[in-house]
Amino acid sequence: MRTRQPTATLEDQRIPVRVKLAAAWTSVMFLYVYVDILAFFKPGVINGILAGKVWEFDVSQTLLTTFLALMAIPIFMVVLSMTLPARATRITNLIVASVQVPYAAFNVVGESWTYFYGLGVVLEVILLAFILRSAWKWPRTPAVPAGPATTDLRQ
Repeated sequence: MRTRQPTATLEDQRIPVRVKLAAAWTSVMFLYVYVDILAFFKPGVINGILAGKVWEFDVSQTLLTTFLALMAIPIFMVVLSMTLPARATRITNLIVASVQVPYAAFNVVGESWTYFYGLGVVLEVILLAFILRSAWKWPRTPAVPAGPATTDLRQ
């Protein structure tokens, strides 16, 4: 007869909000990139690019600069979430994630591949909602009670 050995319980460490935010923005960035990469497999996309068209737009320096600027938002949010002071990080994440939600939804408008782009939008919005919730519920430190600023050690 075998006796059961007690099993160790997994330690569930608290993850700092900054790390959660940076990880979520990294996930948003990867999701954007993979939706764009997988979209190359949609019939006609590569031929359109070779002909100088992306959607209805001419491929130009302005278009590609715009795409780069839009991609830079989640990239910089990773860094800003880890480096800005707590209050600035919280406010920045609340504002940027709020603006990104309609931007994500815009990407599915007029698309014929609604399952593909719809899933991409749903996943992006879930991540953005996680960012908003994490930033909104940022833990607070209790206020220090009012009192003398220093203690006189000469007494």
